[in-house]
This record gives sequence, C-alpha cells and structure tokens, in this order.
Amino acid sequence: MKKFFLVFLISPVLSYCQPMYQQGVSDSAFFKMISDNVLKSKAADKNLFELTKDIGGRLAGSPQMLLAEKWGEGVLKKAGADKVILQECKVPHWVRGTGDMASVTYQINGKIMTDKLSMVAIGNSVGTGPSGITAPLIKVNSFEELEQRKDEVKGKIVFYNCPFQDEFIQTFMAYGMNVRYRTQGASRAAKYGALAVIVRSMTNSTDNNAHTGTLAYTEGLPKIPAACIGLWDVAKLDSLFAKGISIQAKLVTHAMMLPDATGHNVIGILTGTEFPNEVITVGGHLDSWDVNEGAQDDGAGVVQTIEILRAFKALGYQPKHTIQFVLFANEENGSRGAEKYASEALRENEKHLFALESDAGGFTPRGFGFTVSQQAWDKINSWKHLFEPYGADHFSRYGGGEDIEPLGDKYGTPLSSLSPDSQRYFDLHHAAGDVFENVNMRELKLGAINMAGLIYLVDKYGL
Repeated sequence: MKKFFLVFLISPVLSYCQPMYQQGVSDSAFFKMISDNVLKSKAADKNLFELTKDIGGRLAGSPQMLLAEKWGEGVLKKAGADKVILQECKVPHWVRGTGDMASVTYQINGKIMTDKLSMVAIGNSVGTGPSGITAPLIKVNSFEELEQRKDEVKGKIVFYNCPFQDEFIQTFMAYGMNVRYRTQGASRAAKYGALAVIVRSMTNSTDNNAHTGTLAYTEGLPKIPAACIGLWDVAKLDSLFAKGISIQAKLVTHAMMLPDATGHNVIGILTGTEFPNEVITVGGHLDSWDVNEGAQDDGAGVVQTIEILRAFKALGYQPKHTIQFVLFANEENGSRGAEKYASEALRENEKHLFALESDAGGFTPRGFGFTVSQQAWDKINSWKHLFEPYGADHFSRYGGGEDIEPLGDKYGTPLSSLSPDSQRYFDLHHAAGDVFENVNMRELKLGAINMAGLIYLVDKYGL
C-alpha cells in the first residue's frame, strides 16, 4: 500500500519534470522527446474516444457535424492553440434516410429464391422512392464492357463487378483503379437507359460489409439511384451469373439531397516567433460517413493533428513559422472545406510554405509522400535517418491529399501525406467496421510522432 501511494505521489512530479525543448538540442534528441511525450500521454486515446463514441458518424450537414466542430474548437484550445477560428463554408446536406433494402430473386430447379443483399446507398445519390425499383440485373466487369453491351442496358439495373487488383502492394493503387465505378458508374449507365446501379464495394475485405462513398452525377444525364454491396453477396451473384441464371433485383433507398448547410473548418493557430506571416499547415478531415464512427477515416488524422499541437506546447516548442492545425470540413462528399481554406488563404495573401495531411488511417506509419521541388526533395532525403527509429523512413515522390491539394493548385505549395501501412485500410474504409475498437492507439501515436517530427524539421530548416 505504501509503495502504491509513493508511485501515485511521484508520478505527477515525473510528468511535470519532463525535459523541455531548448535551443541547441539535437534533432534526434527532440524526436525522442516528442516520442516519449506522445506515447506516455493518454490525450489521443481520450480525444478519439470522444469523437467516435460520444459524437459518432459526422456526415456534412448532420447534427453530429455541428457537435464535432464544437468539440474540435474546445480540444484545440485545450491543447494550447494561441487562438482557434471557425472558418465558415457551405457544405452539401445529403441524407441517407432509413429502411434501405436490396434483394435478388432467381429460379433454381423450378424453385423461386429470394436473397437479401448487404447494401448501402452511395453518398450524394438520389433515392428510389418508397416503392423501390425492380428490374433485371445485368453484370458488367468494366466500363469497356458497358460500352460493348450498351444496347442491353435500358430498363435494367447495372451491376458493376470489378475486383481490386490484388497484385498491388499498396492497396490505394487498387482503390484508385476501381473507385471510378462508384463515382462515375451511375451516370455512365444512365446514359444508356439504366434504372439504377449496384457497385461492388471498394474493398478486398473478408467480410460482407457494404462500403459507401460518394458519386458525382454528370450534368445533362438522368440521376439514377446507386448502391454498393458486400463481397459475399458479390460472390453469390457471380456464381448465379456463371450458371446462366437470370436475376431480378429490387433496390429501395430513401436518400435525398437537402439545401446546403453551414459548416466550418476548425483551425487552431500556433503563431510563429520569427515569421508569423508564413504558414505551415497540418490537418485531417473532421467529417465522416454516417454508417460508422469514422475512427480511421479520418478520426485518426484529426487526433494526430491535435496531438502534434499538444506535444509541441507540452514540450515548450515555439515554432519560427505559424502553424495552422486544420480540422477540415466536408472531405467525404464535396471537399468544400478544402476549397474554402485555400481560397481564404489566397484572399488574405498568406504565404504557405508546406502542407501535411493524414487521411490514410491510423495504422503503423511507413513513411511520407512528397510533392515538392527537386531541391526540397534532396533536403528531405537528408532527414531520412531521423525517421528510421520510428518506422517512417520510406519517402516517395508523390504526396498530398484531398484537403491540401487546392493549396498546391492555387499556390504551388509543397505537399506531403503520411503513408501508413495500407493492408487493412480498405477492410474498414467507409464501412460499419470503422469504429474506435479497430484502431491501435500505439500505431496512431507513432504516426503523430513522425508527423510532428516532419513539421519541426520544415519549421527549423525550411524547404
């Protein structure tokens, strides 16, 4: 008992007496200070739990979006921001509705069979109406096949079935190849008279969860309903088509697009001591889909962003340049927050030196991608040894992200993105499994440590 109380009394003193940043400390020593601070702190755990469990899914325009913005403002202040601003932007307000359903009916050996499908409506899609749409199902494996069979499409529901290419080591490459079926598939099929589309979920998971996402309708073409289905159901449909069995599908969705809502980028500012008018940006997006808690996408990036601010303040680090810690609005189905942030920076004639984004999950960090000049690339590579002890020393020549790309487009700002291990990301991405319990906090914190190290080096040495 005495030993317990001794530890209890001493531990706050140990925390209080942690080393503080001083001019002249080596870069590797400061990396270690950041690492020790972040790994010992429970702030990231608490923040992610509150964001996911207390608030939950945070789709643009929803009440949870407003709760998340208020939460973000408070937690950035608590972390030590000199000031926090709410940057207003109009965001799309798409509502999923309740009671969505998909099923298929077919005949085997004279017996009529009906199976329900694991399905979610695709974001921004129109609904079917309460009666739903019932029509023959036609399967195509690519847009090229759709064009070849365009005369067969009218009056049917098109089923896009293009599997992820498993030979890609980086799963984002497979996603990049296939996501066009979700974003463009409805309009491409509507052009030939399709009534609706069903899309293979953007995943290589082993479960049957359907994965949502967003689509973009082509102006001038009919807007038709669109949904994604889980991979077990994809395999079931494949087996029926392989046997030459005709399939009738029924799709019922209740989605609708309401007038734009008012959202905000939540921006915590740490003012530079030498160059306050020169800005380094780091951030993740605060919104998420409504079918999950948005823990990996992008609660992880949000919490990492806040953790960098908290660690810098806790260690007494005073940046030379102003750092803006941005919790972006509406990345998932509009990217309005990103456009607003860049346009306001342009309007205010801000000088943006560098932007870093985390939006690939809170998995074990492997490195960073960079979109920078050759001169900057050479300098960055001279820092690689500092990241090696923390697992993020694989640097590649492309980096950025949806929320910081407008800075690159408008300013030519050097961009970077954290590159975590990608093997599990699309098991959870935009699906019901993206919850707090499926985040390893040590992996997430390692990402924050490496991001903080990169921001520190850019602040100290420039690009």
